Amino acid sequence: MNILVVDDHPLTVEGYIFSLTQHLKKEGTLLFHRANDCESAFLQIRNALESNKPFDLAIVDYGLPEYEARDWKNGGHIISYIKEMMPDCKTMILTAHTEVLLVYNIIKNVRPHGLAIKNDVTPSNLPDMICEILDGNYFLSPLVKQCHGEVLKKELMFDDNNRLILLYLSKGYRMSDLEEHIPLAAITIRKRIAKMKATFGVSDASALIQEAFKQGFV
Repeated sequence: MNILVVDDHPLTVEGYIFSLTQHLKKEGTLLFHRANDCESAFLQIRNALESNKPFDLAIVDYGLPEYEARDWKNGGHIISYIKEMMPDCKTMILTAHTEVLLVYNIIKNVRPHGLAIKNDVTPSNLPDMICEILDGNYFLSPLVKQCHGEVLKKELMFDDNNRLILLYLSKGYRMSDLEEHIPLAAITIRKRIAKMKATFGVSDASALIQEAFKQGFV
């Protein structure tokens, strides 16, 4: 089994490899390929494609040094590329991030076979997580499920444009500027902001952003 392991901390990579080596012996010979950033991950993927030995499993950290030549900002871009070029490869993202919107965006837009918050991962349960996805199941760790549940409770956050409104407001954009960045009329944006204020129980945009930060949506 060809396995790609990507994390910007080499000791973490070796820890994952040790854990899998000890617990996945039933999968046969395990061949590990290491990378510590988006660029070295791309080179590993390219080498695997050129040698006609695609990866069977990819375990990728989300927060990684960028690869500007391909505009890869994080591990999500690595996973998306692997899914395109190696459709039979099982993919797992591990992340230290617990921001609700970020976790939701990974689930919705990157769609790895497995997603775990690093605080949920131990040397003993990592192999179980991997076995889940190797068996054809999708895996979400407890904290990921908790983050996802928060979004489910706030049904407005299902809407891509509503999440964009929050993100732009949190970055300091004025409401009058939002129409230039979001494909909605100004009056529609104002109505959506008003609805979000009511949902979050606040009276102004500043309080909306504070509450969104407090609840982890931004």
